[in-house]
Amino acid sequence: MTIIPPIPLTGAYFQGVYSPLLDRVIPSAGLTISFALAAWGLKAVDTSGALAGAAVTFLLCMAAGPGALIAVLVVFALTYFTTRFGHQVKERLGTAEGSEGRSARQVLANLAIAGMCAIPVMWYPNSARWVLIGVAAALAEAAADTVSSEVGQVFSRHPVLITNFRRVPSGTNGAVTIVGSVMGILSATLITYVCVAVNLIDQRWFFLTVTCATLGMILDSLLGATLEKPDRLGNNSVNFTSTGFAAFLAILISFIVRVN
Repeated sequence: MTIIPPIPLTGAYFQGVYSPLLDRVIPSAGLTISFALAAWGLKAVDTSGALAGAAVTFLLCMAAGPGALIAVLVVFALTYFTTRFGHQVKERLGTAEGSEGRSARQVLANLAIAGMCAIPVMWYPNSARWVLIGVAAALAEAAADTVSSEVGQVFSRHPVLITNFRRVPSGTNGAVTIVGSVMGILSATLITYVCVAVNLIDQRWFFLTVTCATLGMILDSLLGATLEKPDRLGNNSVNFTSTGFAAFLAILISFIVRVN
């Protein structure tokens, strides 16, 4: 009978397994706390949103290194400026974001999937090549969705409902515009480029990531037009589902490509 030797839970074993993680704790904490305080100071998030954002960004930094933080910073910059762009127009439409900033629920709806995809890398570094494309796709979709909505409200007076292409008032759930859609795709492209530049994903997954993020943005509009109602799905649930779809699709397709 073969006897499996017990794992030697000694100090040396602990150091060999967890030392790389421990080395990242202080830098990751410092970077994410600074980012959260800056976002809170800009009133982009409220206190709960800052805490939630710091938690997710910390996970991303621990798992994927500072490159992941750079990607999140670009997502933040895009959403921050486009949300405030054309504020007077959005106030007239009744779609302007509140002055207190985004809450924890809103932050997690956009970032939680990226954080969840990154967690396995902390303990199984070899899983990075399988799951980090999900991080990139989720971040790209979150940027695309926000930018397309915020820009579309300002530049297009006649949005159409994605399910039947009939004109609807600006701010209607499921409404899309040409300008907004193009800007959303460009935003997804930018975030994916950043992810490639910081070595979060390999460049061969560039077009796949952009495509999955774009499909997630389209799904967001479809869910908004069909299911986004107080007694069904709220906006946060729609955002969470759309980023999850983009991440899952990117991971699945890349897995199939690798296996074949």
